[in-house]
Amino acid sequence: MSQLFTVHPVSPQPRLVRQAAAILRDGGVIAYPTDSSYALGCRLGDFEAAQRIRLIRGVGLEHHLTLVLRDLAELGHFARLDNWQFRMVKKGVPGPFTFLLPATREVPRRLQHPKRSTVGVRVPEHPVVRALLDELGEPILSSTLLLPGDALPLNDAEEIRDRLGKRLDAVLDAGACPAEPTTVVDLAVDPPQVTRRGRGDPARLGLASPAGNAELG
Repeated sequence: MSQLFTVHPVSPQPRLVRQAAAILRDGGVIAYPTDSSYALGCRLGDFEAAQRIRLIRGVGLEHHLTLVLRDLAELGHFARLDNWQFRMVKKGVPGPFTFLLPATREVPRRLQHPKRSTVGVRVPEHPVVRALLDELGEPILSSTLLLPGDALPLNDAEEIRDRLGKRLDAVLDAGACPAEPTTVVDLAVDPPQVTRRGRGDPARLGLASPAGNAELG
């Protein structure tokens, strides 16, 4: 059975955050809260842990995971932004948006879209994940905690632990999340397109609501 850390949703305990970061550094996979839904996470460069996430999700290599980042400066390390893209991203971070952008050379090829060389990036607002990113000092490779056959992401830490058991190394319990996916905005095209409407309001970015979906998260 995975470890269960009961973490304060606003002021997460530093000791627990350090333990969760150590699990990630050691190749672990965790479930953690975000400002949209619970997510699965591992270190960016850990191929085996990423494969574990894909097995839990029931998706293949064609399903691209998201880089969860601390801030705009770190985002610019992994994605290339022109001025108009930067202005739009700045309006949406931190927050429940995932942006598709051209990847830099810092992003492993296996994490990029095979035809477009894009990467999904987001800067969340939830205090727990922000504390975890600060402690870890690097991005978290992430995917929405949506299990095969389920219509909605899991939103209860005890249920996550019961259903996934030893397939996870730890669950960070900070209470219920909004249980909505992020809004996905494709900024690798001009004009930009909202390819999935989630919790983030496209109007915040100056965009209209879409139809459609994106294979991301």
